[in-house]
Amino acid sequence: MQVPTITPSSSFSSASSASSNLQLPSSGVALLSHLGVIEVSGEDNLRFLNGQLSNDLNQLAPNQARLAAFCSAKGRMQASFVAVKRENGDVLLICSHDVLAPTLKRLSMFVMRAKAKLRDTTSDFSLYGLLGESASAFDAEGVLPWSAAHAGDASVVQLYPAQGLARQLWMAPLGTPAPAGPALPLADWLCSEALSGVATVTAAVVEAFVPQMLNYESVGGVSFKKGCYPGQEVVARSQFRGTLKRRAYVAHMPAIANDALVQSGQELFSSEDPEQPCGLVVQAARSSQGAWLAIVSMQTSAAESGELRLSGPGGAPVTLLPLPYALLEDI
Repeated sequence: MQVPTITPSSSFSSASSASSNLQLPSSGVALLSHLGVIEVSGEDNLRFLNGQLSNDLNQLAPNQARLAAFCSAKGRMQASFVAVKRENGDVLLICSHDVLAPTLKRLSMFVMRAKAKLRDTTSDFSLYGLLGESASAFDAEGVLPWSAAHAGDASVVQLYPAQGLARQLWMAPLGTPAPAGPALPLADWLCSEALSGVATVTAAVVEAFVPQMLNYESVGGVSFKKGCYPGQEVVARSQFRGTLKRRAYVAHMPAIANDALVQSGQELFSSEDPEQPCGLVVQAARSSQGAWLAIVSMQTSAAESGELRLSGPGGAPVTLLPLPYALLEDI
């Protein structure tokens, strides 16, 4: 397996100065009200999910989690999940709450004779994000992303870090005491999400990307050795025939006049071709310093040359920051 490095370009010219001004809190616990939970129970739950999602869930163990995409037949992502197997055998699918209802409806259509039951259990669980010193659920240092641990009723998943700070997803039945640590504003957690480079699909970008356009094959979200699932042929063809021309990047934008928002689904433009959009904002969050952090998916050619702007040639300048992980060229 070949793991290339990320080659900086002119779009990265001011990345060092931009990133140096963006400092996350060293510790904190954030209530994740923007996420929802689908519970999948029954003796066939893993087999059923394995036939629907981009990752291999057949062998999912309680000490593991999985990042996975739920795709259309054309390989376009309709939702993304962090899947966790509870000690009672149930699987929890954590996703953006705004895609939960249509995703649950569509997944349920494929259950057929499988012994699996799906239901929205968002109101039954508390979800928190643990950052930095508050992310102490694992005893060992250097634990890999998508490791899972369970303590009593609580389950914790190790996520990709941000600025070298550990990040964990904590979930437990409603009423379980919240994890210890100083309160962290949701905006700060969302900034850490952007800096981690691991995107979550929301309603604004449903069916906008195949998984590799969000680097999912490089962050453990796609298995190319498992059986079929909706869109599998398109996803595999994009990987092995070299047809992928879009990637995800971490981006920085300065504070915008009139307190305007940066939102999922906004278009990006390059000075090399100002008439045509070259990418989309996948997710964005405003930092405590007023600047914006985002994950953007865009043409690799536009990332390699020219200046980038939000929403048009006169929009806010967009600076690409170095990805915090390597991209996988070959499997």
